[in-house]
Amino acid sequence: MSEPADHVHSANAAPRRGLPPRTAELWLFRGIYGLVLASALVAALDVPGEVADPGEDALWVLLTALASSAAHGYAHVIAERAVAEGGARPSRLRAVLAEWPLVAAALPTVCLLLGAVADWWSEETAADTALLFNTVALFCLGISAARTAGLRWASSLRAGFMDMLIGVVIIGVYALVE
Repeated sequence: MSEPADHVHSANAAPRRGLPPRTAELWLFRGIYGLVLASALVAALDVPGEVADPGEDALWVLLTALASSAAHGYAHVIAERAVAEGGARPSRLRAVLAEWPLVAAALPTVCLLLGAVADWWSEETAADTALLFNTVALFCLGISAARTAGLRWASSLRAGFMDMLIGVVIIGVYALVE
């Protein structure tokens, strides 16, 4: 079994910068989860043939991100409680609040949908732009995660492309449904 990437100390490895590895890992996990969630929601909520309501769609994306982050944080509390034997446990509120990157990752989608409410653009344009933005953000987070793990640029770009494929699949399904 290979060791985690934070134990690699090769001359070929990229220098580490930024957040501590565990913090970066958690932020990236939650951020990627939030981007995928927001993309899937915006694709599902933009139904062809129905009257567009970007305000309601923005509210659904935001509420779903908040509910998902709360559920994920509370699931951590329950899991830690199940394995802890009287040890110190983080507060429930702190565990839930630690999921903020999931909600933060969904906010650009919410803002784009709210732009459609303000008649800056159509809901279709907002949905398409959100899907494109989230796909590019997945690519960037994939690169960031790989660089944090100490991978070189070529490997990091491959990792970014693999993460971006999630967004491309969502866009593909969205195009098929539309």
